[in-house]
Amino acid sequence: MKPLGKLRLGVNIDHVATVRNARGGDTPDPLRAAKLAEEAGADGITAHLREDRRHISDADIEGLMQMLRVPLNFEMAATEEMQRIALRHRPHAVCIVPEKREERTTEGGLEVAREENRLAHFIAPLREAGCRVSIFIAADARQIEAAHRIGAQVIELHSGAYCDAHHEGRFDDRDRELEALREMSSFAHSLGLEVHVGHGLTYDTVKPVAAFPEVMELNIGHFIIGEAIFRGLAPAIHEMRRLMDEARAPEQA
Repeated sequence: MKPLGKLRLGVNIDHVATVRNARGGDTPDPLRAAKLAEEAGADGITAHLREDRRHISDADIEGLMQMLRVPLNFEMAATEEMQRIALRHRPHAVCIVPEKREERTTEGGLEVAREENRLAHFIAPLREAGCRVSIFIAADARQIEAAHRIGAQVIELHSGAYCDAHHEGRFDDRDRELEALREMSSFAHSLGLEVHVGHGLTYDTVKPVAAFPEVMELNIGHFIIGEAIFRGLAPAIHEMRRLMDEARAPEQA
């Protein structure tokens, strides 16, 4: 199957805010990073407003909504507070993610199948407000089917296990996780869901995932922001874009 069009790159700016908040004050400014990412060719900006506001702030979301020309993907927990914020701003997309206060970063995908009724009611007002609703889940058929049933338009498959296995040298595990991502991308697409992938992707791991024809968007943050320390933000994004495009080239199809 040939690729379904250009693969989009969403750049997550959370960890620019992490550095800012480590010392307080206004720098580095995540809004400036978002603007630079937009100018460097990012197709969208992702920002996760956590309940504890550990990185992105309410003011950051306000500023992004006013400033961006590319779509904002607003990551959020399935709470009443976050729903109110999303309905006030009406971003292009909302991505519902699991959230634990004690975790360093998002661990695993959302448990949709066990909370199907609650989540169906939770996302309905967001869809009515014009937001595209995405659900961040593991590469698991049961969760994908549940996401489809509750009315999500998009799923984002968690690629962390694949990336961790690669970087830890557990190559058999890596290959199994990659195959699961491949199979579940195809399965979700067959249900009519748009497929995104994100979490932990680097220059070393992005191409096999970017080559999946059903995947329409990758969301990458921590690695790009870290690489920007050494390369600069625009060159870091350009290199990721180059690798993605190379994986999606017609001769790779």
